[in-house]
Order: sequence, then C-alpha cells, then structure tokens
Amino acid sequence: MTPVLREASPADAALLATIGAETFVETFGHLYAPDDLAAFLANHSSANWAAELADPRYHVVLAMAGDEAVGYAKLGPPSLPFEPTGKPIELRQFYLRRQAQGTGLAATMMEHVLAKARATGADELFLSVFVDNARARRFYERYGFERVGSYDFMVGNHRDEDDVMRVAL
Repeated sequence: MTPVLREASPADAALLATIGAETFVETFGHLYAPDDLAAFLANHSSANWAAELADPRYHVVLAMAGDEAVGYAKLGPPSLPFEPTGKPIELRQFYLRRQAQGTGLAATMMEHVLAKARATGADELFLSVFVDNARARRFYERYGFERVGSYDFMVGNHRDEDDVMRVAL
C-alpha cells in the first residue's frame, strides 16, 4: 500500500507518541542505557505531543499506510543553538519505520516539509542529525543542507554530538 501524507491534529497525539518512541528506539535504542532511553522517551509523551499539536507554530505530517503510521516529520520554532540569518524554522523530527526506508517515502516527505516550511514564511530551515548517522546526513545533503555547527544532544544523561545543518528556502 502506498503511504498517504496527512497533517496531524491533536487527536493524533497518542499515535505520534507511539511512532515517535518506536522509531527512535528502532534507530538509536542500541546506543543508550535503559535509564537514559526511558528518561528521553518520557519527554515525548502523548501530553507533550498534544500541546505541540495545539500550538500553531508546530506543523506535523504523518505518513499513513492504511491505518498504520509509517513515518512522521515535525516542524517547529527554532530551538537549536545557531545564529539565524533570516526567518528560521526547525525540522525537529523526521523518522520513518524501517520497512518504509528506501521506498521513496522519505523524499516525498521532505518535499512536503520544504513546501510547508516555505509556506510559513520561513527563509531558512535548520535540523540536527547524529554525527554517526551517515545515511541521514547524505539524505539531507541531497536537499542542499550544509553543516553549520554542532551541539550536544542529550538522551537522559548520555551526551551525543549532533551536527546542525541548514538550508536556505
């Protein structure tokens, strides 16, 4: 079944909490101690998602294959440590379930994200990516993202180095 993109609403908070936790653990769970992972995931609860989905500064797209969420992306106000040169927006999360990777869905989602970012009036888009996630870095570079710095991404008490990347819109 070909996934369909749709805008998320506050009614999707529990679904996003579930896919958010599952895709993070699937991608990065092996890197962290159980306590650190649990502390990180506690900050991505249904209640937190509901609050963001009710905030007009956030834009979340879900990729649905029938009734199953297979990916999502979240745009929101900037939170990364960088010096914007214009009106920024941040791609805070971009995840696909493993079975959806390599299908072209990521490209479809990124085109949607870029269009949505432009529609907000932003003229630059920032994101962060784990320094050892070469596949994701290559993907973002194909869309013109360039490394502009780094910062410490915390998972519980575990500190990871993330690259901050930017693309002009």
